[in-house]
Amino acid sequence: MLSLTYEFKLKPTSQQIVTFDGWLEQCRRVYNYALAERKDWFKSRSCQINACSLRHEYIIPADSKRPTFASQCKALTAHRQTSPSLQQVHSQVLQQTLKRLEQAFVSMWEQSHGFPRFKKAGTMRSFVFPQIGKDCIKNGSIKLPVIGWVKFRQSRSIPDGATLKQVRIVKRASGFYAMLTLQWAVEVPDILPHGEAIGIDVGISHFAAVSNGQIFPNPRPFKKLESKLKLLQRSVSRKVKGSNNRRLALFKVSKLHERIANVRKNYHWELAHNLCDWAGTIFVEDLNLKGLAKGFLGKHCLDAGWGQFFNVLEQCCRKRDVFFLKVDSKKTSQICPQCLTQTGKKELSERVHHCHHCGYTTDRDVAAAQVVCIRGLAAVGHTVKMLSEGKAVALPMKKESPPWKAG
Repeated sequence: MLSLTYEFKLKPTSQQIVTFDGWLEQCRRVYNYALAERKDWFKSRSCQINACSLRHEYIIPADSKRPTFASQCKALTAHRQTSPSLQQVHSQVLQQTLKRLEQAFVSMWEQSHGFPRFKKAGTMRSFVFPQIGKDCIKNGSIKLPVIGWVKFRQSRSIPDGATLKQVRIVKRASGFYAMLTLQWAVEVPDILPHGEAIGIDVGISHFAAVSNGQIFPNPRPFKKLESKLKLLQRSVSRKVKGSNNRRLALFKVSKLHERIANVRKNYHWELAHNLCDWAGTIFVEDLNLKGLAKGFLGKHCLDAGWGQFFNVLEQCCRKRDVFFLKVDSKKTSQICPQCLTQTGKKELSERVHHCHHCGYTTDRDVAAAQVVCIRGLAAVGHTVKMLSEGKAVALPMKKESPPWKAG
């Protein structure tokens, strides 16, 4: 099965905007109530059997079972019969909110995430329709359950043969958006290494250096707008809480944050397509992004958004039939790509690689990208050719056409 998500900006009426905001608020209350129920149960079991807490005590019967997604969905169905405000919201939308809470606890247990926190007013940004009717998209409008037809800006056509599985409504500073999850009943073959291979080294002074010698600048979207953001945040701190002026100032801050994110993501997509035009095999570093974000250059690493870039590049490679692989990133700047000898640790101010053993000289980031390319080719069992010219060519392999591209 092949699944893709298409994003379109909605053009709702004023009444539909009120409905969206009301549903988001009801989802937030259901989320907080379910979280409080689970939190109280956990705290009631945290003290010792023969002693009580000195601060507070939760009186919950000993035979009460732990709240789960199934039990809370059952309780929500019963409570919805007596609550007019919950009856206005689609039942599956509220169930997806409880599923979202369940996923937060699963992430806490399995991925060492923090304990789920309560959501303040206005912080619930999306809700999901897990099922959607047939022929629900016509003439630039989408039919949502209970809400009805909502216009949207159809910036691109929806491919034929796709099945609409779910719709997520997302609220941002610039308006409401619809995330359409489309699915095709096709088998996607694994992409094999083919064509020219390139390695990519990401950095701060330059966003990315390619093993063929190309260097891409760092856009630094947050750094360029940081002073403006600082002034807007200072304006927010001076406004009275709960006032319309504070709400307007917060809206300006949200708009600027969205602008920064859009500039960064657009640059990542443009760069990813540019790299896919050059090669059939791409290797990148497998970095410890969480560790880098906590270092003394953490703000610059987060501004570059390497994690998002790698995800975007992997998606772009899969769409365009390009092989993508992450390789070990240790000591890529300490090894000469020409003779493969270790040259020693370099200072951050040293931007030129010069090997005292073979005399190979090039940009430091380009040399690291060439080492990444060598490691990638070794990982897939290929050899390196013409590395001194900045190119690495993988062994030729037959390139099969995906079934959805077949004529």
